[in-house]
Amino acid sequence: MEETTLERLRYPIGKYEIPNPITEEHLQEWIAILEHLPERLGALVNPLSEVQLETAYRPGGWTVRQLVHHISDSHHHSYIRFKWALTEANPTIKPYFEKEWANLFDAKTAPIQLSLNHLTAVHAKLVYLLKGLSSDDLQRKFTHPEGNEETTLAENIGRYAWHGGHHLAHIEQLIKRSKW
Repeated sequence: MEETTLERLRYPIGKYEIPNPITEEHLQEWIAILEHLPERLGALVNPLSEVQLETAYRPGGWTVRQLVHHISDSHHHSYIRFKWALTEANPTIKPYFEKEWANLFDAKTAPIQLSLNHLTAVHAKLVYLLKGLSSDDLQRKFTHPEGNEETTLAENIGRYAWHGGHHLAHIEQLIKRSKW
């Protein structure tokens, strides 16, 4: 497969870019995206058959089932990172090996409803938390040990709004290409 085609399949909405400055409008839009992600994801994947759930969204990519479980796992980690940054001074977060997690038994075989339910609960708690953050809270940071990259909570809200949309687009494009 041509490299540019593969890159478009990998990043259908482009890579996350942090706006400068991050405005109140950005934050409100991102929080709304996060609020509605579980519902949008469920509406997209619940009609799919078991065979369709076992279909990779691109050559060499995860299956739809793995994507659903990944989104839940990833956003669970994000929620914890918000809590750490709000209760510690610029903590160094613990990364997780998402590719290995996606290859675990549960990510490959568990019913998607488990992760849809989990994502609904995590996002309800996350959105409630985010709506109560002050401008000072939004500037709190955590550090990712890979590259010692500091991230503000405002940036992380945008990153996870993008992340959900990124994987929704993977599934939407697969459904469209496959004419499901």
